[in-house]
Amino acid sequence: MNKKQKKMLTRIIIAAVMIIALNLVQVTGIAKLVLYLATYLIIGYDILKKAGKGIINRQVFDENFLMAVATIGAFALAIYSRSGDYNEAIAVMLFYQIGEWFQSYAVGKSRKNISALMDIRPDYANIEINGKLEKVDPDEVGVDSIIVVQPGEKVPLDGIVIEGSSSLNTSALTGESLPRDVKQGDEIISGCINMTGVLKIQTTKEFGESTVSKILELVENSSSRKSKSENFISKFAKVYTPAVCYGALALALLPPLVQMLFLGQTAQWGVWIYRALTFLVISCPCALVISIPLSFFAGIGGASIE
Repeated sequence: MNKKQKKMLTRIIIAAVMIIALNLVQVTGIAKLVLYLATYLIIGYDILKKAGKGIINRQVFDENFLMAVATIGAFALAIYSRSGDYNEAIAVMLFYQIGEWFQSYAVGKSRKNISALMDIRPDYANIEINGKLEKVDPDEVGVDSIIVVQPGEKVPLDGIVIEGSSSLNTSALTGESLPRDVKQGDEIISGCINMTGVLKIQTTKEFGESTVSKILELVENSSSRKSKSENFISKFAKVYTPAVCYGALALALLPPLVQMLFLGQTAQWGVWIYRALTFLVISCPCALVISIPLSFFAGIGGASIE
């Protein structure tokens, strides 16, 4: 885990311990409200900050705004009704942050897998000039050139072994745990590691067309290109999120007004505002919006080490 993930996990544990302790210890009045607010800020201050920035930047309708409105509203209702039940607001924020932590952990793990894959990229190629080996950029080596790969070095380009024999570590490319033996006349792919003998290889492809280059290109581009599912979810969220917010506003205002103006009943503002806030929380599309890109990214990370 990185520092950010450790910090978030620490906040989750502290908030969970505090909310359990507050339910076991008898605290009343202002002291209870202050302690619950402290717990709420520990677990949710970053969400409130993001929601505030979204409002300032005129990008209001996102999951941070929904979480902020729903949880603050739950606090307001508890204060208004004098029930002293602030658990719901903190619990909603706590469960949301737990989900965010798992998301961050999954993405971080995938990034490490992809970063580890980047290590197969060769830094240089050895070309023999006037009896001496000189290191050159693999991009500068043409087809049918003769390169020398010493023990412990990465094979920089695809080719055919013309001299020598050795064992190759191909686990980063093929997933094979056992070394692969090669000898004169065998084809060899770039990205594997030469373990024992010195090999002379006649290249059959330029670096841009080599196996390692193609693998790196696929991994790098796969995380930047959006699939049809991701594009659909992005468009869906832009319509769905404001619809949920306006729907919750209508749910909070219209039924009490109908009760008061048309039915001659006492308007139950508290009941309908509470239902509107509940509707906001259960309708929050963050899980749906996050799930598809997260699953794609996690899949890329997993596939990169297969």
